[in-house]
Amino acid sequence: MARLFGTDGVRGLANRDVTVELALDLAVAAAHVLGQSGAFTGPRPKAVIGRDPRASGEFLGAAVSAGLASAGVDVIDVGAVPTPAVAYLTSTMDVDLGVMISASHNPMQDNGIKFFDRSGFKLDDAVEDQIEARLREPWQRPIGAGVGRLSYDGHAIDAYVDHLVASVPYPLDGLRVVVDCANGAASTVGPDALRRAGADVITIGASPDGLNINEGYGATQPRRMAAATVGHWAHAGVSFDGDADRCIAADEEGNIVDGDQIMGIITAGEHERGTLRGETLVATVMSNLGLTLAMERIGVNVVRTAVGDRYVLEEMRRSGHNIGGEQSGHVVLLDHATTGDGTLTALQLLSRLAQTGVPLSQLAGTVTRLPQSLVNVPDVDKARAGTDEQLAAAVTEAETALGATGRVLLRASGTEPLVRVMVEAGTQDEADQVAHGLASVVRERLAL
Repeated sequence: MARLFGTDGVRGLANRDVTVELALDLAVAAAHVLGQSGAFTGPRPKAVIGRDPRASGEFLGAAVSAGLASAGVDVIDVGAVPTPAVAYLTSTMDVDLGVMISASHNPMQDNGIKFFDRSGFKLDDAVEDQIEARLREPWQRPIGAGVGRLSYDGHAIDAYVDHLVASVPYPLDGLRVVVDCANGAASTVGPDALRRAGADVITIGASPDGLNINEGYGATQPRRMAAATVGHWAHAGVSFDGDADRCIAADEEGNIVDGDQIMGIITAGEHERGTLRGETLVATVMSNLGLTLAMERIGVNVVRTAVGDRYVLEEMRRSGHNIGGEQSGHVVLLDHATTGDGTLTALQLLSRLAQTGVPLSQLAGTVTRLPQSLVNVPDVDKARAGTDEQLAAAVTEAETALGATGRVLLRASGTEPLVRVMVEAGTQDEADQVAHGLASVVRERLAL
């Protein structure tokens, strides 16, 4: 049986895979597991819950709140806010648990549930497995004054924005920036934070109606933001995803600046200021080899992890490093946040731009990306991706042909029902050819 929790919580089609019943049961099980583990420290446990603007978040959030309250947990609803806001508020509001209802960059019809511990970090895999194991178990329900109470705090988000603005080392005065909010959770707080930091902000994709999240806008579709950056003669553009835990940028010429380049720019600034712990950047196996080469040139080591910002964060905490992230735009700045934060990333990137006074195209150009091709193969049995011998042989053959100038990464997605094939090579044609060839093998070998 497949694990219920993926690399970023429980996620699926809302009201079919992620149902009211599942949301309520997960909340109850989480309350029991954390309560019995000693994670609840006060006489009465408390939780913060937030959601992105998608319509299904309203009933799923209500179900999670009901489940927690039925298990004796007081719930503070902070409304539609970014995922990193829930993480931050969980760590600062003297509560025991945080819950975010979001499917991040996924289409509107999806949704998900993720939990944070009282320090604002995502729960470990082992704790998530315990929660899954205890779904729908018989339990003694509290009664009377023992049940949890529900409240709403619409001003809690203000403390999060204050925290973001305070993190900026150099003000953004004089910068014109296009901000694409994906009609998502940062539609208000993202532009507000950048304006307070000094930027002249032009917003797009900032009119969420519950149905248009990630539709034609956002970090996975940044071309509209890039075009607006050129059209408004802006110094830069930034795109968040639906729950604003990632950021993709564009330079003044409309060229996309991906997560690898953003990490390279921010890391170079930290290295220059002497605040980069261990002179190390933590990235995943998906990051381009060009990032590693760029960091080597300035004396910074790159450590790679499995795909998923949670694994980046685990390595950062284990080794004491303070910057890490993914090519997709999840950037973890551990001096300021416990998870990826798109608005925080944008602020730090733009602060570096303001500090240096050089165009973003020049800053991004320090990370020369090797040609890369990524093919997503849907409708296959992703559970067999790591065990099929003929597929493994095809990967080995491709790696041998590429030699030292390229590499192959084939992995099952942790958040979507597909297998990803990534190839880097000396030329784009070679990368595309090898990637599509391996994708054909994946379709043939892993067909449902």
